[in-house]
Amino acid sequence: MDTSPNEPSRRTLLSLATTAGLTATLGTLPAFTAFAAPARPAEVPLPADASRHRLWWQAPGDEGSLIEQGLPLGNGRIGALASNDPGRELLLITDATMWTGGLNDTLDKDGQFPYGRSDFGSFTLLARLTVDIPDHDLGAVSGYRRTLDLAQGLVTSSYVRSGVTYRREMYASHPDDVIVLHFTQSGGGRYTGTIQLTGTHGENPTAAESFEATLPNGLRYGAAVTARGSGGKVGVHGTRIDFSGCKDLTVVVGAGTNYAPDAEAGFRDASLDPERLARTKVRAAATESAGALRRTHVADYRALYGRFDLSLGASTDAQRELDTWERLHARTRDPEPDPELEAAYLQFGRYLMISGSRGSLPLNLQGLWLDGNDPDWMGDYHTDINIQMNYWMADRTGLGPCFDALTDYCLAQLPSWTDITRRLFNDPRNRYRNSSGENAGWTVAISTNPYGGGGWWWHPAGNAWLCTTLWEHYEYTGSREHLKKIYPLLKGACEFWAARLLATTLPGTSREVLVADSDWSPEHGPLDAKGITYAQELVWALFGNYCTAAAELRRDTGYADTIAALRRRLYLPRVSPTTGWLEEWMSPDNLGETTHRHLSPLVGLFPGDRIRPDGSTPSDIVAGATAVLTARGMESFGWANAWRSLCWARLKDADNAYQLFVNNLRPSTDGSNGTAFNLFDIYEVERGRGIFQIDANFGTPAAMVEMLLYSRPGHIELLPALPEAWAASGSIRGVAARGGFEVDLSWRDGRPTEARVHSVGGRTTTVAYGDVSRTLTLKPGAAVTLKDFAR
Repeated sequence: MDTSPNEPSRRTLLSLATTAGLTATLGTLPAFTAFAAPARPAEVPLPADASRHRLWWQAPGDEGSLIEQGLPLGNGRIGALASNDPGRELLLITDATMWTGGLNDTLDKDGQFPYGRSDFGSFTLLARLTVDIPDHDLGAVSGYRRTLDLAQGLVTSSYVRSGVTYRREMYASHPDDVIVLHFTQSGGGRYTGTIQLTGTHGENPTAAESFEATLPNGLRYGAAVTARGSGGKVGVHGTRIDFSGCKDLTVVVGAGTNYAPDAEAGFRDASLDPERLARTKVRAAATESAGALRRTHVADYRALYGRFDLSLGASTDAQRELDTWERLHARTRDPEPDPELEAAYLQFGRYLMISGSRGSLPLNLQGLWLDGNDPDWMGDYHTDINIQMNYWMADRTGLGPCFDALTDYCLAQLPSWTDITRRLFNDPRNRYRNSSGENAGWTVAISTNPYGGGGWWWHPAGNAWLCTTLWEHYEYTGSREHLKKIYPLLKGACEFWAARLLATTLPGTSREVLVADSDWSPEHGPLDAKGITYAQELVWALFGNYCTAAAELRRDTGYADTIAALRRRLYLPRVSPTTGWLEEWMSPDNLGETTHRHLSPLVGLFPGDRIRPDGSTPSDIVAGATAVLTARGMESFGWANAWRSLCWARLKDADNAYQLFVNNLRPSTDGSNGTAFNLFDIYEVERGRGIFQIDANFGTPAAMVEMLLYSRPGHIELLPALPEAWAASGSIRGVAARGGFEVDLSWRDGRPTEARVHSVGGRTTTVAYGDVSRTLTLKPGAAVTLKDFAR
């Protein structure tokens, strides 16, 4: 596929990043530490057809409901929700490391972990910033509009007052590590008002430009703000900054903590003064022009965003005339698709990934965005689906560098996870302890925090699922450096399972198999079942991946042979003669909720690959998996719908896969499941009350890609579950394929018209569409274009 002359190719973007001095930081955001000033690009190419990449609204966000109406900003470490109110701009500011709690290594009387905001801990807000412009109340202005420019990573709002057009633009800059707000006008207007920066934990700031404090767990944090204007005055008065008569105004905010990803140091950098560093960063940024700051941010952001593109066809003029909230309602009422809105939903997920996962802590249940200090489930890292789902999209949509935050997190936590497992897992009160009495390696709890601690219950199979997620990143990238990093995680998880597996004889046979010890199939059914499908599938994948890693790195040959021998003895689930379903427990009976939100027995279908509808898997297993998926239903929470959609895509059922995507697009009203005003996914926890949970914002885009391209090492399938709504014409560029390839694909009338396969390290793969297949052998860096897909 040719690249539009106005849309930079990946090669152009990487060249641009090099010019801007940014390639070294594509996959990392410096922790809150000092760093050299970034290079300043002179210009930044903009995307063609930019309107496809814009979301817009006709109303600001209500301060009382910013989690559903505020627009998100983020640079991977610091984030904010913005109200964009003309008379009172409010930013709720977070840092990914702003956590209460601690190691939490004392068990409750049932052998499980405490799970509260003081012991386990919680993700919390760091600061609030307000910019009050008293004579610009919403009722005094006209023509209000706010926009999220996905292609450039910019939030803007504009309005007219007394014949003057006022405009503000904001973003969180990764290279400068600050949030920037720039207020301009055309028509002779002026800005007069006040700026206030405050904490959210009872701090008592004594100065307007910064504050500092320490949480009860010893975490130090601080924030700073500065402002400059032209044609007027800016000055400090007590705990506020006043500005008057300014033609334009630039506000720069910085914040951070002294968190460090180092278990030996107690996850603290004792030498770091967050307030002082925040002041240094905002003052350094404020010496640059607003244009230079903007170009630096956009160049850095575009170097990631521009690696991928998606077109699902053209929307109608009538659809384009509606704002984003109206379009969501119209899409629900109207059976006709809105392809540009649907593609923008995927790109919104990519915006959140770039904004929320760049070298600091990984995305938690709420990503980087909060509207208070009491998020449900502490805003933690749930290891029984949610943190994994957060990263299914990254590689698939050209954002592999954003995956590194998850890798780095697991590596930083491993010493604590290992120590806690060896000291506490076999506690006699723990119902999940190893019956053998042996214990080794590491595992996790259902919930984890950034201090090495766990919360809620032990989750033995969580280590295997984290490892398979990390392994899949290797399959996409082929990076030996990544493989070397994760090898200790893989081996430690294998050591845990080698000590945990039990030998049992299958009823009615003389065959001895290995099964997982007592466990819970998340999150329902008996609490002490042995051989649950969820654990068996994940351990089977873990053992296979470890053996491949050991062979690739030429390490631990003898131990790899031992693990391979254990893998051959693993019990794998059968189809129940009672229900016709793939068994979730080692029982013919359904021991849980038929329509439960979790698809635990289907991890071998997705994200795993053991169950395939291509003839390589026994037909009764595929039929049993399909029966489970059918029984689970088509209505659930957003993340559960996304997982269902991915599974239907794997089964090549385009209608069901697409319908579940459409279900997630439904507007959330009164806390119902669906998409909020600002496109955040809302999880209905009880009637009339919903919460933001970010995983569906990533899982749903992953499902969209899976409908268009399926891959495993050595095999790429084009349009496996293309829905009728997208069949007329479309294209996807820069989609990653496991085995070390990238694919640009175009289609028309439901059939591929062209596929360009580029090796990013892979050498041999088969490209298939229907009954037609081609085997390709490429050198790394080479590409080939396929055009003949006649059956």
